[in-house]
Amino acid sequence: MIENIVRYVEMGEPPFEAALKGSGQIGFTIVSITCSLTAVFIPLLFMSGIVGRLFHEFAMTVSIAVVVSALISLSLTPTMCARLLRREGERPAGRFNQGSERFFRRALDGYDRGLQWVFRHQRPALLSTLALIVVTGYFYVTIPKGFFPEQDTGFIFGDAQTREDASFAAIANIEHEITKIILRDPAVQGVVGFAGATGGNSSENTARMFIQLKPFSQRASVQQVIRRLRPNVAGVVGAKFYMQAGQDVTVGARLEQAEYQYTMTDTNSDELNHWAPIFLSKLQGMKILTDVASDQQIASPQIVVQVDRNAASQLGLSMSAIDATLYDAFGQAQVATIYSATQQSYVILEVQPKFQTGPTALSSVYVANSAGAEIPLSAVAHFVNKVEPLTINHQGVFPSVTPSFNLAPGAALSQAVDAIGALSAQLRAPSTLHGDFEGTAQAFQASLASTPILVAAAIVVVYVVLGMLYESFIHPITILSALPSAGVGALITLMAFRMDLTLIAIIGVILLIGIVKKNAIMMIDFALEAERKEGRSPIEAIHQACLQRFRPIMMTTMCALIAGLPLALGTGSGSELRQPLGVAMVGGLIVSQFLTLYTTLVIYLYLDRLANRLSGRARDAAPAKASVDQSPSSR
Repeated sequence: MIENIVRYVEMGEPPFEAALKGSGQIGFTIVSITCSLTAVFIPLLFMSGIVGRLFHEFAMTVSIAVVVSALISLSLTPTMCARLLRREGERPAGRFNQGSERFFRRALDGYDRGLQWVFRHQRPALLSTLALIVVTGYFYVTIPKGFFPEQDTGFIFGDAQTREDASFAAIANIEHEITKIILRDPAVQGVVGFAGATGGNSSENTARMFIQLKPFSQRASVQQVIRRLRPNVAGVVGAKFYMQAGQDVTVGARLEQAEYQYTMTDTNSDELNHWAPIFLSKLQGMKILTDVASDQQIASPQIVVQVDRNAASQLGLSMSAIDATLYDAFGQAQVATIYSATQQSYVILEVQPKFQTGPTALSSVYVANSAGAEIPLSAVAHFVNKVEPLTINHQGVFPSVTPSFNLAPGAALSQAVDAIGALSAQLRAPSTLHGDFEGTAQAFQASLASTPILVAAAIVVVYVVLGMLYESFIHPITILSALPSAGVGALITLMAFRMDLTLIAIIGVILLIGIVKKNAIMMIDFALEAERKEGRSPIEAIHQACLQRFRPIMMTTMCALIAGLPLALGTGSGSELRQPLGVAMVGGLIVSQFLTLYTTLVIYLYLDRLANRLSGRARDAAPAKASVDQSPSSR
């Protein structure tokens, strides 16, 4: 709006007249841009699931901001221009203004020379535009895809596992040993750990640890810290320690040893316990996966005390007395609490540890009968060694096993999902065994399926809105022809920086749809006006429109480009979540800006010829139809 009004002021119009003419000429363009840009986000508002929730606030915020901006541009901006702008020549131009104007004139002359070349080679320009559509589809299929970028939040989750028959004291000692190793790392600020069946742990043989790193400026990246810690903690005897970087955005599932989960369920526990280790071993052989683990714990050595009830009854022993004696010997009973001024201590009743361990521990247990006599437990019971599950997890009502994994450096989540899906199909397990991704991996699958539908729905809605505004089936296609250049630019830039196509990058692509479409709308609006009001030929009209709209197109694109640079170049804790948005915007704008300035006009000329050909056929068919209708009456 401001640029168009200033253009009339530079032509010698008074500011008030320039504001009237400029706003009247550009008003419909602003309405078209606003309606089409808002239409892009309509499909986002009606999406369901996790992806819909993530996009809903973004779509609402941008839509409201665009509508408010349009209202201000159509009302307040022309008024301020009429009151605040001065006539051309009333204020001398400064050196910076003169220099920038000379630079712009040179750029405009170069652009005009490029236009003349494109007008002479329209067919190659059209073929290159069609090739862009194919290239965009190819890059979308081949680019690695992910759900969210992996962030460096300065936080690491750790999970230690030891033998399934380990006691609480054993896992507590292992946790203390691992903690000492971690605290020696210069990047670590503090560690909090929970041993045994507490703090989210499902069994006694696990320990969960939370590692807080120092500020980002004082340490290496979180992945470098994890790679540095792995060989150090691997030296702890009898334990496996898994680490994963903490993320700001996580989606459901269990808190496992690694970030991504694949849950297997079966109605038959034995069948599940047979196939789950086979599947796990094949996952561990994949090079694109790391930290492959499983929550399956079915090899816990146990001793079953089988009591001879008849013998126990004859000796005056009850089952409750035997049960209480075993708990006192091998369990822990809190019998009192000692309070001090600053803390409280629990008094635990248990036998000496030397009587709790070893193969003869049960043989040393005596149970008091009703008469007070001490009866050896071995006199009324015998002991059977068995291997039983330590824990049995469930997914819904069915027993389940959940392998978890992290991605190897350079691997994408889409590659892991495809590889695991192919492995599951090759496993040839019984039909009762089912496997599905959970948590973040499951949300990624849903987003991967919905993203093409989302983009296609946005394009269809934009086409419908533009068709209603222009009352044409042809001109919206001309405007939408600029979109492939934005897509290919964003995808090439993401691949060049080795970034996956994540949901954050898709947000950048959706923004590109609105920004690039805006450039085409400004060109097409002025070309149509030149054709209808000034009677210019299509080539003259689009040529004039390209030259007149070159400055505002460059202005708005540079503003968006500068706004995206801090996102693309930003560093610090959590910057990984924002970088794909900035990279997609900057790369898409650079490529699309160069291409659409030349390809849009070729599409306009070819579609204008097609529209004239179709309208000519319609005019030729109308008299013929009328003569047929009149022939019966003439008889």
